[in-house]
Amino acid sequence: MLQVQPADAVLDVACGQGALCRLLETKGATVTGIDAAEPLVEIARQRGPTCIKYHTGDAREIEKMPFIASGAYASAACVLAIQNIHPIAPVFTGVARALKPMGRFVLAMMHPCFRGPKETSWGWEEKEGVQFRRVDRYLVPRKTPIITHPGSAPDVYTWTFHKPIEAYVRALRGAGLLVDAIEEWPSHKTSEPGPRAAAENQARTEIPMFMAIRAVKIG
Repeated sequence: MLQVQPADAVLDVACGQGALCRLLETKGATVTGIDAAEPLVEIARQRGPTCIKYHTGDAREIEKMPFIASGAYASAACVLAIQNIHPIAPVFTGVARALKPMGRFVLAMMHPCFRGPKETSWGWEEKEGVQFRRVDRYLVPRKTPIITHPGSAPDVYTWTFHKPIEAYVRALRGAGLLVDAIEEWPSHKTSEPGPRAAAENQARTEIPMFMAIRAVKIG
């Protein structure tokens, strides 16, 4: 979805330990990664290569970052982090500033419809032999604590922010970014043999747990 070409400048927003940055570098891209967590940025630097530029910074402040040049990047990505950031509008405005005209921004996230923490779950219909996905809440934005280390550190948690798909599209549009592609990704897992295996595998192919949105800078 990023359509990375050799020598493209690519920005990885909330890059964490730099996994995507390293992959992009192998494609010949010139990569810059930013993340708010200094320990993760240090790990990314240690894992190299040194040609990747890493910076510590809040994704909501990209517009003010002097080391992110305006109109310098062919594409940008934010992988499995946008649901932990609020508000999102400053992120998109900052990315739009960094992108070249017609530059691409790809968001990969947990699917807002089907993977809301504590508000969605798998269920089993015994009579029909069907596994289903229960969704109790969707349209109303909410903030939910997520335990960082279940079972070992119950008082250590982070926040996840649920928003419906329309909120992402609206915020992207407000930043001058036009959505031109959406992909919904089902699980690649398969169940061990058993009486529910076929239904579980069918449900996985039909109900996507992840979604990616691509938006293009217009102008």
